[in-house]
Amino acid sequence: MTDVSRRTLLATTLVAGTLPAGAARAATKPRAPQPWGAVPSPRQWRWHGREAYAFVHFSINTYTDKEWGFGDESPKLFNPSDFDADQIVAAAKAADLRGLILTAKHHDGFCLWPTNLTEHCIRNSPYKDGKGDIVREMADACRRANLPFGLYLSPWDRNHAQYGRPEYITYYRAQLTELCTRYGELFEVWFDGANGGDGYYGGAREARKIDAPRYYNWPSIIALVHKLQPNACTFDPLGADIRWVGNEDGVAGDPCWPTMPNKPYDQKDGNSGVRGAELWWPAETDVSIRPGWFYHADEDSKVKSPERLIRLYDESVGRGTNLNLNIPPDRRGRIADQDMKILKSFGDAIRATFAQDLAKDAVASASHSRGRGFEPARVLDGDRESYWSVPDGVTTPSLTLDLPPGHSFDVIRLREYLPLGVRVTRFAIDAEVDGRWQTLAEHACISAQRIVRLEKPIAARRVRLRILEAPVAPAISEFALFRSVAPVDVPAIVSSDPTVLDTAGWKIVEASAPGAEKLLDNDAGTIWAQPAPGAGKPAGVTVALPETVLLAGFSLTPSRHVMTNAAPPRGYVAETSVDGKQWQPAATGEFSNIAYALSTQRITFAAPRTARFLRLRFAETALPTPRLAVAGIGGFTATQ
Repeated sequence: MTDVSRRTLLATTLVAGTLPAGAARAATKPRAPQPWGAVPSPRQWRWHGREAYAFVHFSINTYTDKEWGFGDESPKLFNPSDFDADQIVAAAKAADLRGLILTAKHHDGFCLWPTNLTEHCIRNSPYKDGKGDIVREMADACRRANLPFGLYLSPWDRNHAQYGRPEYITYYRAQLTELCTRYGELFEVWFDGANGGDGYYGGAREARKIDAPRYYNWPSIIALVHKLQPNACTFDPLGADIRWVGNEDGVAGDPCWPTMPNKPYDQKDGNSGVRGAELWWPAETDVSIRPGWFYHADEDSKVKSPERLIRLYDESVGRGTNLNLNIPPDRRGRIADQDMKILKSFGDAIRATFAQDLAKDAVASASHSRGRGFEPARVLDGDRESYWSVPDGVTTPSLTLDLPPGHSFDVIRLREYLPLGVRVTRFAIDAEVDGRWQTLAEHACISAQRIVRLEKPIAARRVRLRILEAPVAPAISEFALFRSVAPVDVPAIVSSDPTVLDTAGWKIVEASAPGAEKLLDNDAGTIWAQPAPGAGKPAGVTVALPETVLLAGFSLTPSRHVMTNAAPPRGYVAETSVDGKQWQPAATGEFSNIAYALSTQRITFAAPRTARFLRLRFAETALPTPRLAVAGIGGFTATQ
């Protein structure tokens, strides 16, 4: 590996001065590299620069404690007591999120704007005596805060009588037109992949299946959005600007290529993309700050910590995708106090970590340089439109930063100039410490950015980027170094709802498989899994509460991980006991839509009962899979 010193760099510059005038001019005005492979459109290139933004799920589900409403809910249920769009926007900005996407209509079909296309909308709610418009209030609050605004409009509508028929598509296009023409500029329009199933459907109360690509005619829907909102990126189906990352965990593949084949989305490819594929179809990584997408008081204890959000940032933004972080308002219409504290702690840590590029005053040199306009120092100027590149045919160059003394770092950030395509396949980062070079990291894919976080800070004399594999000359726009700042700790709470029981004192008495303690750890990311129950061999768990309570029901949270070999239970048998010996039946039934909504199920007993023990049994999985998986259980008392 060749390292270029300041002296060598100076000598190279002087040689150019000895050339004939015409040759010198030609040498100092090289052409830019030709793009390689798929490249982003201008709106996609702007979208890459947003990095992280907020998702806001707020609707009828907030008031029914559901995740997927059936479509028969009365609009009169929607009545936030203290809706504050500016507070929601302030929460997004506190978390250093650079945009906000609002759910204008979820699967239940209830519309948060006063449309005349349906009666199932905010016009018929008590909110502001039917004169309210949540979409308008959110749009205006975003404009005041200079925060880009986007909208989610569920293609599935479990309320509309014509869903599954051609008439609904006319209705849906009219909805999109209203949203794209009434509320100013949008940066993203989001289409959910959940389509078809059981619903109210105007009173039919039946299941309706569709062939989504053929039914919606996605190219025409996407073209409509781009006609009305030319700068808005569309999310998800083939032909859209952005793809789903393939899970709701907030974790992108490593690597995560922004290119995909020109064919319908395949989940197995979506998480990591396909190197060199023909479509620029980058991943958006969506995740909720809570286990569910909508606010539920019994999830107040399960809000992701600031430390977990930073790990999610590294696993999404740090792998070249955009993070879409859901922050659901509570029944007041505000971001809950606990969530607000966590968002601020997370945002403060991100801002402080990336406030000062410790490589800013470094001297950059390289094994090769393309010439004027493409010098190594371009990686230090903070301009995403400038970059270091090398002559055509040079595919494994290196770039070295001579660092000023007195700084230590533990975060490294690299970026490629994406309008020329993703050019780097593999790279390594080295550091010279105490006169010896050591390799800090080796990865595939830089793309929009690659964040490398070290286990502890190091003080290096020099750091080096080595391109190990690339099909063409690389184009690197940033090589930056930072010192991480830890977030302020936010202590966990039980719940803002006094009826929610604290599971911290619960104990596993008996379980059909080991590891059942994960059901009580308040972490929806830890899963109790076991072989699927069979005939005469149900799965089950028995818990002891720390004291006798008036138990009104229980909750069960399925795993939200995308799993192919495991599913939640289809139904349940719940029993209670005072002494752990004599058991009384409490409830039995099926969990509603648990396999697809993957949402917490809250089962209320016919009447509250005195109990010290709770036993749950599960006879079968909701889908035919070899394993059963559950993330957590809980309980609640009667309303006080």
